[in-house]
Amino acid sequence: MKARDEKLQQIIDWAKSNNDIRAALLTSSLVNPLAPVDDFSDIDIDLVFDNIDPYQYNNTWVSIFGYPITMVEEDETFFDGKHAMKMVLYNDNVKVDFKLYKKPEFINDAGQPELPEDWDVGYTILLDKDGITKGIKPPTYQSVLIKKPTEKRFKQLLNDFWWDMTYVAKCLARDELFYAKFMSENMMRTDYLVPMIEWYIASAHQWNITTNKHGRLFKKYLPSELWKRIERTFSGSDIEENWNALFAYAEIASELGVELAQRLNYTYPTELERNVRKYLEAVKAKEETRTKIL
Repeated sequence: MKARDEKLQQIIDWAKSNNDIRAALLTSSLVNPLAPVDDFSDIDIDLVFDNIDPYQYNNTWVSIFGYPITMVEEDETFFDGKHAMKMVLYNDNVKVDFKLYKKPEFINDAGQPELPEDWDVGYTILLDKDGITKGIKPPTYQSVLIKKPTEKRFKQLLNDFWWDMTYVAKCLARDELFYAKFMSENMMRTDYLVPMIEWYIASAHQWNITTNKHGRLFKKYLPSELWKRIERTFSGSDIEENWNALFAYAEIASELGVELAQRLNYTYPTELERNVRKYLEAVKAKEETRTKIL
């Protein structure tokens, strides 16, 4: 992307000529061989300052690189005093995440036996005026790989998954759409289904793969027919549509859970699934009877 490349060069040139900046690193997807890069990919850059205050508490400098249409700031208290962040979207559609480091804090992180995750996913040293990056270990790219679950973790996730299915059913029977969506999307999808799909994919790739954040690459790595069935777990505002999605969740959890149990040599909770399915059917039938009466 030409605009992004030009902006990155602007930032590098500015950092080179600015005596307050002692080092700069490019991080994240643009330097991670495992990450997909497209026109929407951000510039993630670490800037190391002798005196961070004029840059942390003043925003005029971010306009050097274009017109900011929106910005989110997080001061150093958000990151345990290590650094601050300014995430800026410019009117040329390029987003830059500036991480602002104090020099002593950067040197401390650079000397750690294990790289911070932000660096382990990949980094490129853009400039170093004082030699403070010499001790940084090379990235391993391991921190983003999907980890094999323990049997305890596997069993707990499935137990929680089937437990929360009952909450969604009750919400739908009560016509409580907001709570039903919270349980089905925030809990069941984010906390349970996403890890289950990650494990399913990773177990087929010798646990040497990443699907990026929150399932961004699921569609790329899943068989098309399985992906279509997972799509059925998404629903709109219609209550009946949400019931269909709930039972689609059940089918996916059963299919992936059983397969994973075989691959991992763990035990799948067959009786739990059978009992919860009976409960779901009973609640659905009761809801249908009440609706007919009304």
